[in-house]
Amino acid sequence: MTAYDGINSQAADRAQSAGSSVPDDAAMLRAAVELTRDIATARPEIYWPDMLVSVVVGYAALAGAILIDSPVLAVLSGLVAALALYRALLFIHELTHIHRNALPGFRFAWNVLVGIPMLTPSFMYEGVHTLHHARTRYGTAEDPEYLPLALMKPWSLPLFIVVALLAPPALLIRFGILTPLGAIFPPLRRFVWERFSALSINPDFRRRMPEGAFARMVFWQELGASLWAIALMASVYFLGWRPLLIALAVFSVTAVLNQLRTLVAHLWENDGEAMTVTAQYLDSVNVPPPAWLAPLWAPVGLRYHALHHLLPSVPYHSLGEAHRRLSAHLGAVSTYSRASYGGMMPLVVRIASSTMRRRSH
Repeated sequence: MTAYDGINSQAADRAQSAGSSVPDDAAMLRAAVELTRDIATARPEIYWPDMLVSVVVGYAALAGAILIDSPVLAVLSGLVAALALYRALLFIHELTHIHRNALPGFRFAWNVLVGIPMLTPSFMYEGVHTLHHARTRYGTAEDPEYLPLALMKPWSLPLFIVVALLAPPALLIRFGILTPLGAIFPPLRRFVWERFSALSINPDFRRRMPEGAFARMVFWQELGASLWAIALMASVYFLGWRPLLIALAVFSVTAVLNQLRTLVAHLWENDGEAMTVTAQYLDSVNVPPPAWLAPLWAPVGLRYHALHHLLPSVPYHSLGEAHRRLSAHLGAVSTYSRASYGGMMPLVVRIASSTMRRRSH
């Protein structure tokens, strides 16, 4: 059974085929390009301090959560760690879009400081996320980051969130046990790569084996993550279970935050048809100011996710200005404004309500 078999067949028949019913808004697409040319360059003076401060705060707070005796203060420290490391982790999204030569050393530093310690090296997103942005793949069965959640059964939403809790221990097993075994047994290596080497939500996605320079990068990142995972598992013999369990709990909170953000990044209303760029935009979500909590649950520019689908190469620090320019130019009653929402909860309610309506058919 495929993930798309979970759609109620009658509901799918009634679902709007965005690819054929939503024509491209040429004026919006043209304005998006023309109004942002001067802010499309990644600025190292923003990227580096943002990432490094997030790392320092995150690991300091994680150390506090492990070492502090007071349960209340330990929990508060753990929450700070989860939020800060969540922000640091989401720079992986920027790595997939910025030009390889735009920020010398940034990819390496991020992997050493964040990707490998959190067992999420950049290869797990690079070469995968770009498929989500491919014109003919978005919203189809070939999109690794799309499930028609609004058209699926009501129980699919809580399951979608709960499964994120298992991500940190699953990554520990993937890199600490399966990766070394895969070096000995090539069939296992292929199986792990195809199914457990991508940050995807489509369970039918199978990743192609890496080649060339990318394969060499994968080798070093996977080696580093494997050694670190083994060290973490071995640490229980010297430090006991407490540090590892607390770290896994903090990373689980981070994973759930990211899954909640993913849940409301799109409306998930496409039934598998190829979509126009404008239809892809309208199936995506912006949560602009004054939604003041959005920078916490959708950091590093991801509160402007719909805008990002219009301008995937624009760096995160320019998306706020791009949104202001487009809103002023296109007006409050426009195709562009239709992708803006007030916050996470209204979006969760909308998607959940859609699944409940599907149940009655």
